[in-house]
Amino acid sequence: MATRFNEVPTMTLLTSRLLPLLLCALTFTLPAAQAQETPEAMEIVTRANAAAYYAGRDGRADARMQILDARGREQVRQFTMLRRNGKDAEQHYLLVFSRPSDVRGTAFLVHKRPGADDDRWLYLPGLDLVRRIAPGDKRTSFVGSHFFYEDVSGRHLEDDRHSVQATTDGQFVIRSTPRDPRSVEFAAYTTWIDRDNWLPMRAEYEKPDGTVYRRMEVLEVETIDRYPTATRMRMSDLDSGGHTIAEMRFIAYDLDIPDGVFTERSLRNPPRQWLQRPGE
Repeated sequence: MATRFNEVPTMTLLTSRLLPLLLCALTFTLPAAQAQETPEAMEIVTRANAAAYYAGRDGRADARMQILDARGREQVRQFTMLRRNGKDAEQHYLLVFSRPSDVRGTAFLVHKRPGADDDRWLYLPGLDLVRRIAPGDKRTSFVGSHFFYEDVSGRHLEDDRHSVQATTDGQFVIRSTPRDPRSVEFAAYTTWIDRDNWLPMRAEYEKPDGTVYRRMEVLEVETIDRYPTATRMRMSDLDSGGHTIAEMRFIAYDLDIPDGVFTERSLRNPPRQWLQRPGE
């Protein structure tokens, strides 16, 4: 999921880099016993998905992304993220960037629709332009980081087949393969899920030859408003040697954020009341 970068891009360059990755046309095949999707596996990934992406009725957080390439060159992105859960696992997300100056005011809106393509919009203040993020772009770099657009709001569970690879005292190990291999750049991925808090603590994405090229790791977990929450994560591109550290602060849940916050109007006119840190 990594877009290569050598320097802090301007917003014009940034938009030109939001191109779809070359899709993998090869099919990854598991042994028949492992490839079967089991009810147990689906129950586990459903509960893990709920813990990672659906805590509370809604939520807000300040995020800081430290982007490092293989040479140690650094970029920083800071934004506030608002989320609201809807019916039937639908969700709305709004992200508004505050730093650095060349991305300040940039906003990203997601209407997540399980069973269908998500709607995604990106507002570029320098161009005063709202652009749709095509479904094929969901696995491209999120504003120059090693996270993908799809990582922000989560991948639909029904897009993959899941099987239990192993069960230990502390973790479930889940193997997942895409139902449509042509729609993604990975052949399979493995997720390690904590049995106590149900958070996915590590995920590794593989090429058709089994080589791991991308890794997500949760580095810190805190319990906030009763909800176990990943507050520090690392996404690594093992091919390039670069990685992004994402840190979440000023997290709050169950704020009763109105549904009207998550509209295209908020891209150009962010809801300042809800972007403020709790207590301000």
